[in-house]
Amino acid sequence: MDEAAPSGPDPVHDYFLAQTRRHFFSTTSMGLGLAALSSLVPERRPAAAAEEEIARIASHFAPKAKRAIYLFMAGAPCQMDLFDYKPGMDKYFDQDLPESIRNGQRLTTMTSGQSRFPIAPSKFSFSQHGRNGAWISELLPYHARMVDDIAILRGLHTEAINHDPAITYICTGSQLPGRASLGSWLSYGLGALNSNLPSFVVMTPKWTGRKTAQALYNRLWGSGFLPSRHQGVSLRSSGDPVLFLSNPDGVNAQRRRMMLDHLSRMNQETLQRFGDPETQSRIDQYEMAFRMQSSVPDLTDISREPAHVLDMYGPEATTPGTFAASCLLARRMVERDVRFVQIFHRGWDQHGNIAGDLPNQAHDVDQPSWALIQDLKQRGLLDDTLVIWGGEFGRTIYCQGSLTRENYGRDHHPRCFSIWMAGGGIKPGIIHGATDEFSYNVTEDPVHIHELNATILHCLGIDHRRLSYKFQGLDVRLTGVEEVNPVHQILV
Repeated sequence: MDEAAPSGPDPVHDYFLAQTRRHFFSTTSMGLGLAALSSLVPERRPAAAAEEEIARIASHFAPKAKRAIYLFMAGAPCQMDLFDYKPGMDKYFDQDLPESIRNGQRLTTMTSGQSRFPIAPSKFSFSQHGRNGAWISELLPYHARMVDDIAILRGLHTEAINHDPAITYICTGSQLPGRASLGSWLSYGLGALNSNLPSFVVMTPKWTGRKTAQALYNRLWGSGFLPSRHQGVSLRSSGDPVLFLSNPDGVNAQRRRMMLDHLSRMNQETLQRFGDPETQSRIDQYEMAFRMQSSVPDLTDISREPAHVLDMYGPEATTPGTFAASCLLARRMVERDVRFVQIFHRGWDQHGNIAGDLPNQAHDVDQPSWALIQDLKQRGLLDDTLVIWGGEFGRTIYCQGSLTRENYGRDHHPRCFSIWMAGGGIKPGIIHGATDEFSYNVTEDPVHIHELNATILHCLGIDHRRLSYKFQGLDVRLTGVEEVNPVHQILV
């Protein structure tokens, strides 16, 4: 555990760095008026207003969670095959979905040409578990063992219907690229807890379901308009864990330190001359990279992990690049006070062959997700670590392509999907929200993805309405301009 003092935002420093050429000319005309006004008011320290505002952002209220792990199932898991049990669908097998249920919903290009929309009941069996009798699919036996540790939300919904805009939307608050991601907002608003590791780390493990999967772009963990030091750092499973972490041949640590010192002096001169905040970000990133040369190898070395811990995560825990190995590393990161860890597990886009692909996907994540929760709980970390599991939207009850009792496909469905949350700030063992008998429309306690992000920020002590950044003349927020609230029913 790093013993250095936490490196949070320096509001006064950031305020002066923000005085770029454009800001300078936009405010110069007020100089004489401000000089006259200053003689009439009590003296106060420079940039005190900026410092107070940052302080309010960093401590809106006491947080329940200090850090978070987001297990993102990229491609959209089938809610009615995993968490949203609909036994009544069996009698509707191969019947057309009633228009009163679909109600003219927008279709994707994958099914817009179909002449009919036949209902495909889930082929997988369900059973009840936990104090509240949550129905869990046979595909998730380890999830069934932890239903009393998690809160299942069945009423998520979104406007996006295709993968890239949908993932961009839930990760950044906008369907259009260019906005800051959730992890970047947390880094910006709360700062770092560990000075030797990034505050935001991303992993993209391999998968065993559908071989072709949607691409993931690094803007999903990018900083957008925020200073670039807040962007996510991608942790790789082969070679250097972080690109260019190792010194090149012929360069030892002493020479690297000497080079960085000279480079820092040059950048400081540039910073003083032009005042570009990105110059300071570059200085910070060079220094972080140097510290990571010792901290990252220690982080990724699991040789001292006890056998019973490795067994808990499953046989793939020691195989780099697997979801199990990523979950183990996520625990090691939050143990070292990394603020936000996001794992993107691809391959959940089951347009066909659900019988073959979905069991593989579920097997990839079932035991490691359970192990992560148990590991955090045993170490006393779950109380102040928030864990989120879910994708970008849901899937249709009607079949895409050929339909049999044993196999079928499902298209994208934004009107309802299921996720779960656990840990800091979340009530354990509850089920929130409900859908109609077709798992098509939310009928109880809908949760928009903006409300999900507001809830995540709330658990970490942030009022989403007060965390903003001025960009293109707007005070931009992760949760958009609409009036949304955290989901208080699931909060402790």
